[in-house]
Amino acid sequence: MCNRKTRAFTLTELLVVISVMAMLMAILMPALGAARSESLALACKSNLRQLLLAGVGYATENDGSYVPAASDMWDNSAGLARWHGRRDRLDDSFDPLRGPLAGYLADGRVKECPAKVDFVKGRDWSANFEQGCGGYGYNMTYIGSRLWQGGTSINWKDSYARTTRMAEIASPGETVMFADTAMAKDGKSLIEYSFVEPPFAVYNGRPITGFYLSPSIHFRHRDQANVGWADGHIDPRRMAGLDEANAYGIDSAQMKLGWFEPVDNSPYDLK
Repeated sequence: MCNRKTRAFTLTELLVVISVMAMLMAILMPALGAARSESLALACKSNLRQLLLAGVGYATENDGSYVPAASDMWDNSAGLARWHGRRDRLDDSFDPLRGPLAGYLADGRVKECPAKVDFVKGRDWSANFEQGCGGYGYNMTYIGSRLWQGGTSINWKDSYARTTRMAEIASPGETVMFADTAMAKDGKSLIEYSFVEPPFAVYNGRPITGFYLSPSIHFRHRDQANVGWADGHIDPRRMAGLDEANAYGIDSAQMKLGWFEPVDNSPYDLK
């Protein structure tokens, strides 16, 4: 008869194995997190590319004029028409299938940013006034309107209803068209916001540099924002070191909202 001895792990050996596994997890987790964030950023770029192509497709079929960002902004029905959809009441979400870009997008819808930003859902217009744009904003000031155009007489309604023409953009590769966006109203949560705001408001063709607008570019991808340019390319940008409260008194930088360098209107204008 043969005697067999079963050798078990000692407590010390077990603790060593657990320690090694813990160290490996500590090393691998940041790398896995970075890889996941990178995959989400790539999916976001794909969404932005669809928007860029849709914008160009719309302009091509509309005598070279880009889609209006908010055609009814200066109207009695203000807030019902946007580049990403339409709605019947202010408290409703925008319906993308009724929007001007529906025919140029897959399934007619604006896809939501895959970064899973915890946007406020529902609620009334005053708390969530742009719901339905998927976390992406459009350069309304310089592309989706004619607010940039100077003149002796400003017709605000016409300035929102009419838009820039493709031939008017001198450097498409240096002009922002779409980007990751959001807006903060309470310092705790974010709402969807469908416009890329430049640092300075424009009046009569000139930037008003005495104050900053509320920043809406959202640096959600490991402190970077995806920016889509009028020539169709997309690149990530880091937030500039500018600490400004927005129109609601919220510290924008704490909510990852801001602008990239240079902090002026040159990346948005038509020059």
